[in-house]
Formats: sequence, structure tokens, C-alpha cells
Amino acid sequence: MTRPLTFAIPKGRILDEALPLLARAGIEPEAEFHDKRSRALRFATNRPDVSIIRVRAFDVATFVAHGAAQIGIVGSDVVEEFDYSELYAPVDLDIGHCRLSVAEPAGLAGEDEAAMSHVRVATKYPHLTRRYYEAMGLQAECVKLNGAMELAPSLGLSRRIVDLVSSGATLKANGLVETHVIMQVSARLIVNRAAFKMRSADLAPMVEAFRKAVGVKDAA
Repeated sequence: MTRPLTFAIPKGRILDEALPLLARAGIEPEAEFHDKRSRALRFATNRPDVSIIRVRAFDVATFVAHGAAQIGIVGSDVVEEFDYSELYAPVDLDIGHCRLSVAEPAGLAGEDEAAMSHVRVATKYPHLTRRYYEAMGLQAECVKLNGAMELAPSLGLSRRIVDLVSSGATLKANGLVETHVIMQVSARLIVNRAAFKMRSADLAPMVEAFRKAVGVKDAA
């Protein structure tokens, strides 16, 4: 008997926007999924052939790339940061819009980077940060943080940060300004490449269902 597909979805900012898309694609998690008191991480759905795991966004890419989950939803920032060859991202879901940007203290912004050879940056995106600065001919020393990035400049940990920006309100509240946009970000449907080949009868219709679900949203 074929094992149920495991669908990885992220906690946090994308989740609320992803749930209506899941429903339009024919997948609805069990009631416990919506119980904020629940500590469960794996949930049944209305489909006996699909279960859901709810994990951190960065972990969605890892679970799918290594085949522990066969399909998932995650931001394009995560897809680009990890750059797993095992991941196939066939659908831009047109949700979770934000941008990955450089920010620094308001009073210090505008320093001539052309005169520099080295920058120190606090970020949870070391790969994308190094790639961005390498393209400018600069070496980036990345201080890896998983949160509270905005504190780094005021506490002397780094002059700059690279993080996701939506409204910019958090930057402003911490005395920072956005100086450069590295990439625009939106959520993607991701699939494990090997699973897509071996279980195409299950996964191909699901991918198509999400394509149609995005089209329904666009037409609404």
C-alpha cells in the first residue's frame, strides 16, 4: 500500500495566506490543526492519502529536499538560500509577498560601499548575503542570527543587517532604514524531484490543483 504524501507547511507569516489555497486545491487539515493550544506537529487532512506537518519555514525546504516530505510551501527566499538541487518549485503561489533587503542605522545610511572591501552583516541568510556582496566585489562576514536581527547594529554586533521586510515598521521602530533590496519574495509550491518522478500519479495532479487555485485567487 502506498504511503500517504507528507505536505510540509510553514509556521508564521505565510500560513494564514496558505490555508485558503490549500482548501481550493482540495486539502483541508483536521480540526486540531486550528487549535492554537495544540503542540502537535503532524495532522491528518480530509484526504486519507495526504498528511500535513507544520514546521519552521527553513525546515520545510530541508524536509522536502531530503524526501521526508514530498511537497511543501515555502518562501522563495528559503528556496534561494538553501539552493537544494533536490527541490523543484513549479508554482509561484502569489502569497507571502515581501522583500529581502539590506538595512542599517538611519544616521549612517549611504556610506560609499565602493570604497570598502569588507562588510559585516547580521542575517539568517548567509548564502544570499555573500552572493549579493560578492557581485559588488565585497567580502561579507556574516553573523548568523535566527531572530531579533534589528538589535545587531545598536549593540555593535554588525553595522548592517539583511532580513525580510514587509511594511518596514519594525526597521523604523529600531532606528533602521532599508538601503538596498536584494530580492522580491513570494511563497512557492516545492516538490521533491525524486518523489515527483516516482509518484507522479499522485503529485502531478496536486501541482496542477495549486496552479488552478492560484488562478482562482487571481480571478477573484
